[in-house]
Parts: sequence; structure tokens; C-alpha cells
Amino acid sequence: MSVIDKIEKENDAAAVDRDFLEQFLLGTWADVRRTSRALAATPEMRGIPGLSKDEHRARVLEQLKLLVAHGQVHRAFPTAFGGLADHGGNLAAFQELIAADPSLQIKSGVQWGLFAAAILHLGTTPHHELWLPAAMSLETPGIYAMTETGHGSDVSAIATTATYDPESDDWVINTPFRGAWKDYLGNAALHGRAAVVFAQLITHGVNHGVHAFYVPIRDHNGHFFPGVGGEDDGLKGGLNGIDNGRLHFDHVRVPRTNLLNRYGDVDENGNYSSPIASPGRRFFTMLGTLVQGRVSLDGSCVNASKMALQIAVTYGNQRRQFAAPGQQETVLLDYQRHQRRLIPLIATTYAQTFSHDVLLRKFDAVFSGADDTDESRQDLETLAAAFKPLSTWHALDTLQECREACGGQGFLAENRLTGLRADLDIYVTFEGDNNVLLQLVAKRLLTDYSRKFKDVGAGTLARMVVEHAADRAVTGSGLRRLGQNVKDLGSTARSVKELRDPEMQRELLTDRVETMVEEIALELRDAKKSHTEADVFNRKQNALIEAAAAHGELLQWEAFTEALAQVPDEDTRQILTWLRDLFGLHAIERNLGWYLMKGRLSAQRAEAVTAYVDRLIARLRSHAQGLVDCFGYGPEHLRAEIATGVEGMRQDEARLYYENLAASGHSPVPENHNV
Repeated sequence: MSVIDKIEKENDAAAVDRDFLEQFLLGTWADVRRTSRALAATPEMRGIPGLSKDEHRARVLEQLKLLVAHGQVHRAFPTAFGGLADHGGNLAAFQELIAADPSLQIKSGVQWGLFAAAILHLGTTPHHELWLPAAMSLETPGIYAMTETGHGSDVSAIATTATYDPESDDWVINTPFRGAWKDYLGNAALHGRAAVVFAQLITHGVNHGVHAFYVPIRDHNGHFFPGVGGEDDGLKGGLNGIDNGRLHFDHVRVPRTNLLNRYGDVDENGNYSSPIASPGRRFFTMLGTLVQGRVSLDGSCVNASKMALQIAVTYGNQRRQFAAPGQQETVLLDYQRHQRRLIPLIATTYAQTFSHDVLLRKFDAVFSGADDTDESRQDLETLAAAFKPLSTWHALDTLQECREACGGQGFLAENRLTGLRADLDIYVTFEGDNNVLLQLVAKRLLTDYSRKFKDVGAGTLARMVVEHAADRAVTGSGLRRLGQNVKDLGSTARSVKELRDPEMQRELLTDRVETMVEEIALELRDAKKSHTEADVFNRKQNALIEAAAAHGELLQWEAFTEALAQVPDEDTRQILTWLRDLFGLHAIERNLGWYLMKGRLSAQRAEAVTAYVDRLIARLRSHAQGLVDCFGYGPEHLRAEIATGVEGMRQDEARLYYENLAASGHSPVPENHNV
């Protein structure tokens, strides 16, 4: 028995309480999720592989009408308009539509999460009364016209203008050049009748920045109004049930009152006013409505990862391949490499499930008004900007790994993996490019670091720099204060015992974030003195993004740890603890180069990290099927033949055939039988 075996005292016979865990993973809005999943599983809501672009678009439009008929779209809207004012439940229900068809999910998000939500959150009561009912009922299919060809994520630099004409009391909406065309807009190619258009508000020759305007674009016959033009984006890499298109405007006039004026207004004399004096703060407050899209994508991608893993693990537990002479072939999931490919992905998906529920509760508290302060909104935006990149990238990695793990079967459209991978590809880019979002997180980390030492005197700062250098000198020797000292460096068993300690994991994950932020902050502080701050910031851009991603993983680890305390069953809690440890230590393992270079881990302990990760994966192998089954998706959701048990039936048929052949005495003799 190995030294690692000797220090492990856990009971291998432990099993998860599946009824509890499935309910637990559904989170705060469990009942809402179940209802939405049931609707997503109905035949009329399911996606059909192989439809042409036009057929797919027509089907998704009809499915949106079914969402209205089932009352699925009113949940977040005010009770005065027939809604439930349930913001968290609305997003929870929306996320489950990915099991039906991602095109349906995103097109519904365009209509109600962007277009109608912009009217609600950026407009005022007259706008709500005039336009919101038709947007909610789908009488007015709408467009969220923000993105431009030339300035994707750089919204503040969009070129479309809205210039006030006091003589006619109109706004003149204009697209000055080709790069300013509104692009990638859902509902723009065919179905949209009106758009919320984001443009630079200009009055009396002064540009007051980006504001939103309600602009009718088509009549009921689908023809553009004068001055409005556009074209179809055409076939895309995925999500072809959505009619994405481009729009442009040639001095299109709309009434002054079509400005959605919650955060900025213009009177009949052209005088601008706003409840928010700072243009920068006003801009980011208006863009704050985008946060629900990022929250939605985070949860949606977690669900996609769940479905992919449920498919791949089920198949890997049934598909057999390779065997020694005279022995039964081995199921794929019994191979160590196959376990290494899939089981850490399960751990990450669990971590992201728990962190998403934290994010969703935060979102609901802000948008319901229960905790709607500037600080809470900033925290929400930072959390969403941290989690959305990690979950969208993880979903693509998971779908690709699961596809490969299922071999040729995974490449068949009937088994969903390739279709989901294609549809989710764009999730890493829209609602904020992932790298841009992580820069926002990094800037928040730097701001918090600066505030921490805002009132610190020069002498204290100088001492900190000395201590920082001294710390580097100590850790460069391979010794670290995190419980690692000379006496345990020679003992793998003692190293593993330390790594199993959640406080050790927390410190290692936290230390990487804090050290990276501190190093960047100190370099930027020195650069500010020599006026080279922008150059240094650009040179450190990659490090900033890595620090933000590490911060996101730390928050996910903490959410997982907090969730463990809510699990009453001892066996379930033990298995989830192994899974939490795997998530944390696998994150450390992926960055062992940093920990070694910075002296946070010795070579001995780095080896122990990998040894214990391998041990955890092997220990969790027998629980893999139960862990993914607790995701709760049935055959009607997965709609993948290889996840139905058919592969097990094929294997049984093959085994029975060879057994009968051998018993008959007619089995052919191998060529080397007499060798």
C-alpha cells in the first residue's frame, strides 16, 4: 500500500444521495428550472438537426410564440404589465432553454432580455406604457442595436449619431460610414419591427455620449421604413435559427420622446439633463442592463457542460475497447487517461454550478431592489465579468473533450455534441468578449488594491517594497510559509496531507491572485511617475487577464466550499469534498510553473499535487456516473442516442455472440494458435 493510501481513511463505499444532490444542484430557483426543463423537452420546442437556415429561423419564431402562450416570458417584468417581478427566476428559466435549442434560447434573450428589458430599464413610465406590452407579447419583435462592425466591444466609441433638431423636435439618427453599421443583431435580418438603437446623443453641438433610442424600422409587411436599410448576416458557424443582420440609418427621424430617458433627457429647447453628473458613470450605469446577459450566459454554459458530460460519461461507462487475450474488453472510463480527460471537467462544472447560484442570487437582489446600491451593482458586474469568461471557455473545452472522448459517435449530429459546440462558440464573444471582460475584473482588483493603501504613507510603502523583495528572496529558495518547511519536504505523505487541508488550498489560490495583482500594481505605480503607465498597462495585459481568471477560480472554489456546508448527508459531503479538492488542486496543477518559479511550492510538493490529483480522479471514478446523473437531464433533454444505454446493449449483444460462438465449437482458431 502506497503512502498516499495509508493517509487516506475515507470509506470507498460512500455514495451520493442522488435525490438530494439533484435538487441541490438546481439551486435557489429549483422549481422554476424544473418547469422550464419540462417545456424544453416537449417535441414542439426541440431543435431539429439538419434544418436549412430558413426552416430553422421559421421554427424558432414559432417557438417564441409558444413561450408567450406558456407564460414563460413575463416573469421578470412588473406586475402592472402581467409580470411576476421575479428577476432571478426569469434567468433560471431562460438558461434551461439551452436543452431545447440554443437558437431558441438566444432569440428569446434578444426579444425579452435585451429589447424589452432595455425599454423597461432605460425607459420611463410613458415608454413602458407605450411599447412594453407589445414587446412582451411579441406583437413587436425587436432588435437590440448596439454593436457596430467597427467597434465590437468598444461601445463608447460607436459612430452612429442621434442629433437633436429643435425645429422639428426630432432626433436625426444617422450612420456616417460603413464601419458604423449596426451588426450581428438578432431579429434584424427578417423579423424585427423596431429597434433600441444606441447612438451618440448630440444637442447644441455637444456630444453627451451613448444613449438609447426607440426606432421603428419595418412595417407589418416586413418592409424597411424610409431611411432604414440593412442586410442579412447569412449563414453563421452556429445559432442559425436566429436571423442576425445589419442595420444602417440615413438621417432617420424619430420624436424627441423616443429617447429612453431614465438616465438622460433633452427638453424641447434641446437642453440636456441627467440625474448622473459624471458622463463615465452615466455610461456604465446604462450599460449595467447588459449584466443580465452575462449572468444568463454563465448559467447557460454551465448547463451545456452538464449535458455534454452526462452524454460522454454514460457512453464511456458502456463503450468497451481493447483487451488482453481471453479477457473481456475494458470500458473506456476505466482507462486512466479517459478519467483524466473527463473527471476534472465534472469537478469544474460542479464548482461553476455553485458559483453561478451565488451570482444569480446577487443579480436578483440588485434588480429586485432588495440590495440595489452602487457597491452591490459594481460587485455584481465584477462577478458576472469574472464568471462568464470561465464558464463559456469551460463549456467549449468540455464539449470538445467530450466529443473526442466519444470518438466517431461524438461526431454524429444525432448525439448533440458537435451542434452544441458550434452554437456555443459565439458565447465567448457576445455580451462582452471574454478577454475584455477579464480586463474589467483586473481593473477592479487593481482599484481595490489601490484603495487598500490609499492613506498609507511613503515610509510604509517603502517598507512594503522591501518586504516584497525579501519575500521573493525567501520563496525563491523553494520554502514557503504555507505550512511547507524543511521537515515535510521529504515526505510525500505529509505533503499530501497538507494539500488536503482546505485552508492550504485557499491560501495557494489566494496567494497567486494577490501576488500577481501586487506585482502589477507596484509596476504601474512606478510607471505613473515616469508617465509610461499606458505602456506598462499594455505590456502587462496578459498578466492582468491571468490574474482576473485566477480570481474567478478562487471565487468558484469558495462557492463550492460554502456549498459543502449545506450538505447534510455525510457520504455525499465526503464525495463532494473530494470533488472540491480536485477542482482546487487541478487549478494549482495547471499553474505549477508559476508556483515553482515564485517559490510557493517546492519540486517535492509539486509532485505531490499531481500525485494527489491522480488519486482523487481514481477515487472519483466509481462515482462519475452518479455525479453526472444528478445533473438531472433525461433522454428527452439530451436527445443523444449514445446516452440512452444503446451502447451497453450493443456490447451485450457482441459478448453473447462470441460466447455462443465459442460454445458451439465453430470459433475460428487464431493464426498463432500453435506458436
